[in-house]
Amino acid sequence: MGTQGDIYERELKHLLSGDQAVIDKVTKTCTEEEAAGYRSLLSHPFMVVRAAGSHGVDLIALRWDFSFPIEVKSSADFVLHFSRNPRLGEQAENMAAECARSQLLPIYAFRLKKSGGNVKGDPWRLFILPVEDRLRGPAGLLQRRIPCMYRGPSGNLIMKWDEGMKLSEFLSYANMSTQ
Repeated sequence: MGTQGDIYERELKHLLSGDQAVIDKVTKTCTEEEAAGYRSLLSHPFMVVRAAGSHGVDLIALRWDFSFPIEVKSSADFVLHFSRNPRLGEQAENMAAECARSQLLPIYAFRLKKSGGNVKGDPWRLFILPVEDRLRGPAGLLQRRIPCMYRGPSGNLIMKWDEGMKLSEFLSYANMSTQ
């Protein structure tokens, strides 16, 4: 039996793959601009592969213009502190090291969940892990566009949902390369 996190991992996989039913479900409370970003996936989907095991990457999204590994996190809280679970920090460090070797951009997708109902508007936010190198090509474009999570005073990573890039905004940006 899967964990609750698996629900959101599957949701993101189906969204990025251009699944009409999942796009319709997620965009019910979105603005028209947010919904348009999601609908762009109907004509320009990614091929999305679920990674086996948990080595800091849940999904790999591939398309002719952008390819990136994604780690999916969900929380009912607007702030996700990696210090709450030492495994989260270790997982992030491993993902950052592997991505640095390959010049890939490590992306975290943060799904806000609310008990008793869904979030109004786009529930997904994107962040990148802090990386030392300036990346080239499409990864470099995304590195300069997607907000970076930050380190707290103790050095642990923190994601504040409202400081991330809306997934719908990212999709609208990514769709510009298809025109």
